[in-house]
Amino acid sequence: MVASSEETICVIDCVEQASAMMDETRLLLLKEMVEPHSATTLAKKLDWPRQRVNYHLRELERVGLLELVEERKRRNCTERVLKATARSYVINPEALVGIEATPETVQDRFSWAYLVSVAARTIKELAHLRKRADKAGQKLATLTTDTHIRVASPAKFEAFAAELVQAVGELIDKYNDHKSRDGRLFRVIGGVYQAITKHESDS
Repeated sequence: MVASSEETICVIDCVEQASAMMDETRLLLLKEMVEPHSATTLAKKLDWPRQRVNYHLRELERVGLLELVEERKRRNCTERVLKATARSYVINPEALVGIEATPETVQDRFSWAYLVSVAARTIKELAHLRKRADKAGQKLATLTTDTHIRVASPAKFEAFAAELVQAVGELIDKYNDHKSRDGRLFRVIGGVYQAITKHESDS
């Protein structure tokens, strides 16, 4: 599991963690556990049996999705206060153990499947790079461009795609330094897809 202290995003990278959280009850509990709670306080808030809440909290803590904040002495027992280790979660495709989407399995670079597989590879590689950067005490260098473009026709889109590829290629030719021994190697990706302007619930 890779957690970012800056963005509070947790990348789930093992089957056990993914299996533990992919349950409707536990997903709801994770949302609530952004703020510290004990099984008792959370059970009261949700109006659920404390035993039920306690069972699921222990499972989430066991796989590292919850962390202990403090222990409070309550009469003859100890109340454990827990908190979610992140605010948002992404499942690393690597956790799918050999059935994850990869760009090498998709031939058509203009297909949605290729874009999804590149995105999946990006999540996997960033998870590894984040671990490496954290271990070295360094900040991971990244750059994200997120914008919109409205095109009038498929022909215009094809023309835009061709010019985009050419422009990126020219920038790479300009700044790519094959001779530098100390230079850092970066992966450059670009994705263009139709923006969602209407959800199924709106139709």
